Amino acid sequence: MARSGAVTFKGSPMTLLGDELKAGSNAPEFTLHYFEGGLKTITLADLKGKPTILSVVPSLDTGICQLQTKRFNTELAALGDKINAVTVSRDLPFAMNRFCGAEDIKSMKVGSDYQTGDFGLKFGLTIDELKLLARAVYVLDANGKVVYAEIVPEVAQEPNYAPALEALKSLV
Repeated sequence: MARSGAVTFKGSPMTLLGDELKAGSNAPEFTLHYFEGGLKTITLADLKGKPTILSVVPSLDTGICQLQTKRFNTELAALGDKINAVTVSRDLPFAMNRFCGAEDIKSMKVGSDYQTGDFGLKFGLTIDELKLLARAVYVLDANGKVVYAEIVPEVAQEPNYAPALEALKSLV
């Protein structure tokens, strides 16, 4: 399903592909890719067992996406291995790895939706006009149920950090 005008990018209405994933839903199965000595995958099954935050960004090569990733990295450091924290984009896994190394991102893993775009479609986040992911934040409980969902209405703005962090911390 296409949702016209669901978000804007610098004021221009954009179309999101897929159905919106809301709190109370079970997260759909997905496969993301990352680079760590070779290409590896992250699936929903890999994240189950711990509360998870999925910080979705259009590209780590942009300032707001970098700010979002750095902010969550800092805020989540104290939770250590009690949670899963993943930044998701359609950037290549190699570029994502390079960014995290250069910026000392240690509390967040990265997952790329570059191969199939499956994550974006299943979460209803693929921007049809740009073929990038919309900015969003999801918190999943240890069973993969969505307890918090925010699709940021203006892609060029940061998410509302406080309620996402509160939702995550309430599960720890």
